[in-house]
Amino acid sequence: MKYSPDGHTLATDSGDGTVVLWDVAAGTPRSTLKQGPAVLSVAFTPDGRTLATGGLDQFARVWDVAAGKVVSTLDTHAEKVVSVAFSPDGRTLGTGGFDKTMRLWNVVLPQPAAAVKRICQAVNHDLTREERMAYQPGQSVGTVCPRPTS
Repeated sequence: MKYSPDGHTLATDSGDGTVVLWDVAAGTPRSTLKQGPAVLSVAFTPDGRTLATGGLDQFARVWDVAAGKVVSTLDTHAEKVVSVAFSPDGRTLGTGGFDKTMRLWNVVLPQPAAAVKRICQAVNHDLTREERMAYQPGQSVGTVCPRPTS
């Protein structure tokens, strides 16, 4: 288990294939991330927006904490992933496997504004309520995607 850098969230790994993100002050679960097989290790980026998990299935997963969604799945090792850790700048994820190997991964994720721009270009419409909550927290009204010009 690991605390987020701000100490407000505790991520607990579990043998049932989930990671529970706890509100430390309230002592209640905020959300549950479903990985699949048993989760053996968790780590937050220094900004607390991203979580990495490693488990029995030899994959490391990188999660968007606010959205509760996997943003990247890394085929990391020949056997289970027993440890994950982010570099101090959050740009590199280190994974350690039961296969006695260590790997380093560039995990630079797009900033929210860049992600929103890419979504707008791909879907050619404004964000849905769910997309807005995930990528633009606190912005509940107004147009996010510019209207296409004719």
